[in-house]
Amino acid sequence: MSRENILKESAESGTALPPPRERILAAARKLFYARGIRAVGVDEIVSAAQTNKMTLYRHFESKDLLVAEYLRQLAREADSFWAELARSHPGDTLAQLRGWVEGIGSAMAECGNRGCALANAAVEIPEKDHPARAVIEAHKTHQREHIAALCRDAGFREPGRLADEIFLLLEGARVNMQSVGAGGPGTRVGEMLCALLKSSPRAARPA
Repeated sequence: MSRENILKESAESGTALPPPRERILAAARKLFYARGIRAVGVDEIVSAAQTNKMTLYRHFESKDLLVAEYLRQLAREADSFWAELARSHPGDTLAQLRGWVEGIGSAMAECGNRGCALANAAVEIPEKDHPARAVIEAHKTHQREHIAALCRDAGFREPGRLADEIFLLLEGARVNMQSVGAGGPGTRVGEMLCALLKSSPRAARPA
């Protein structure tokens, strides 16, 4: 959509455009996920965000820092989903795990899903000193640790091992979505994870 059309639509609806920083992040998020981080340049981002380079660099000193913030935003959203599940199932960690698995399964089955944006970024950004690497590694480590804690609290006998199986099965499914698309087995990861939870032994509860 052109700048003129966006401004016209905004005027007709009586709503103001989002602030430049929000527009830049929204544009970067859409473009990075659809086409990859390396393939998208700053010129394309500012055009899609209806702004200019000066404004982009005022909010983000470099494209690398924009990439890091884009991934940080996604990590926060993932954490908020866990928080939502905790509110929906207070004290029931097994229900939280099942709710997460169902949500993951639904998301992976959606048409056009290109897997995990953070995993995709890790493939594109091998440089250990890139600011995005710390975001990716911290999120993935935190996610695995959170799954392990829920498995332990839910009474599974080998929570660490189960967490690793869940984590690796999900990561593999995300890569599969990238390599073969919606026709591959990656779309079945939800039912696979449900079966894994169901078959994993749990410690006997005291009577």
